[in-house]
Amino acid sequence: MNVLEVDGLTIDLPFGGDRKEAVSRVSFNVGRGEIVCLVGESGSGKSVIAQGVMGLLPKSLPVAAGSISLLEENITKAKETRLRQLRATRISMIFQEPMTALNPVMRCGDQIDEVLKFHTSLSPRERRKRILDIIREVSLPDPERIIAAYPHQLSGGQRQRIMIAMALVLEPALLIADEPTTALDVTTQAQILKLILELQKKHGTGVLFITHDFGVVAEIAHRVAVLRLGELVELGTRDEVLKRPRHEYTKMLIGSVPALAPKTRPAALAARADAPLVLETRGLAKTYSERGWFGPRREVRAAEDVNLELRRGQTLGIVGESGSGKSTVARCIVRLVDPSAGEILLGGEDIARMRSSALRPLRRKVQIVFQDPYRSLNPRRTVGEAIIEGPLNYGLGRGEAFERARKLLELVRMDASALGRYPHQFSGGQRQRICIARALAMEPELLIADEAVSALDVSVQAQVLQLLEEIRARLDLAMLFITHDLRVAAQVCDHVAVMSKGRVVEYGSAHEIFLRPKHEYTRALFDAAPGRGFAFCTT
Repeated sequence: MNVLEVDGLTIDLPFGGDRKEAVSRVSFNVGRGEIVCLVGESGSGKSVIAQGVMGLLPKSLPVAAGSISLLEENITKAKETRLRQLRATRISMIFQEPMTALNPVMRCGDQIDEVLKFHTSLSPRERRKRILDIIREVSLPDPERIIAAYPHQLSGGQRQRIMIAMALVLEPALLIADEPTTALDVTTQAQILKLILELQKKHGTGVLFITHDFGVVAEIAHRVAVLRLGELVELGTRDEVLKRPRHEYTKMLIGSVPALAPKTRPAALAARADAPLVLETRGLAKTYSERGWFGPRREVRAAEDVNLELRRGQTLGIVGESGSGKSTVARCIVRLVDPSAGEILLGGEDIARMRSSALRPLRRKVQIVFQDPYRSLNPRRTVGEAIIEGPLNYGLGRGEAFERARKLLELVRMDASALGRYPHQFSGGQRQRICIARALAMEPELLIADEAVSALDVSVQAQVLQLLEEIRARLDLAMLFITHDLRVAAQVCDHVAVMSKGRVVEYGSAHEIFLRPKHEYTRALFDAAPGRGFAFCTT
């Protein structure tokens, strides 16, 4: 029996959109106990279909044709009262970012309790028992503490487990998972995927899983539906689509998946082995001190005894789980936070304890590209104003700054007409290119990319990675690349530092780390990488 049937679904876009329809004549189904993965680039219509199934489409996106049936009930034109009855009881959704989806001022247990209060007649005692049971079922430790905690007191993986608990507490027939593991590191991602598989098998739930990560698709999918610009271009079993794709678009997407093996660059490495040192850290440490309202002071060692070297023209990758200290090290190097101990040598000059006034002239030498380009750009300022802001602050004339901005947009393969437009008028990949251009406007010696491609779909990710590689070679930059995606690290890094609990546990060339890992933690990271042993189509 099918829990979901989508038949000829067409959803219109508002007048003036980049195409007439967000979704065009799409048909597929999800059987009981089956996982169907929806894949495609940003703007392909994946999330619009999910919103349509949930009955959450805005009025500006009307269903123009076709039908959506849930357990053989046509819900295409269902009233809001009926949709409210179906949500959580027959259909639930896990969103990509749990910190945004969860109420920050409600305890986690109360948020699960809301679902039970609205949809059941259970007593308070029965509801509490059910909440504790589902918390245990999603493998969260110390359920009594978890239900009393607020979302910000939990890790990203724990928050995502709370979202899964809320979605499954009433055992719905259909679960929609919209990019639920995109922002998670490989080990947490592996745990969440394993958890979804276990719960799906236990309850016989049908799952519609939306993702751009083909490693995840290889790990969990029974069938795969490929969307391009709102149209379904390929539908088949996991092996049919990933090993024997028929459509050229599917072949392009699979061809963009980074290999979990380092690129061969021995000649280039040898040429840069004696290049000048741009960055060196010696015994770098950062300790945070926390004091609760009534408890004793607690110290958290975010980074400890970190020793790194980075030469001109090289890329050094820092990999590890969330909380391993990767971003703390980057923020210390940029001096967004002050290190507790150690040295940070930038061009041979120690900036670790340098005062702000002395540090200011050196800041232009180090620029950073963050994970979320939309949050990095001021939505009220044009792209041109965003790019020239730094150079203007360092004394460059406005005309010369705009000329530099035009050349940089050309360097990141964007048209100069973008200078007068606003961030919301661009795609995620285009916004990340703008952020790269803004960082390069300061003519830095060191570029730090902090999870700069983790939120991008696979084809755009490949383009941005290629762009960064070309820019590094052309400008002879040193690049510090922070990522939890081992496939990405393998493609761009010359050397890799593996961090765990604030310490570097393994450090060496990318070939040494990826082909002959020595530390058990490094090997555990590789083992957790989704789709590690799957043979993707290579033609």
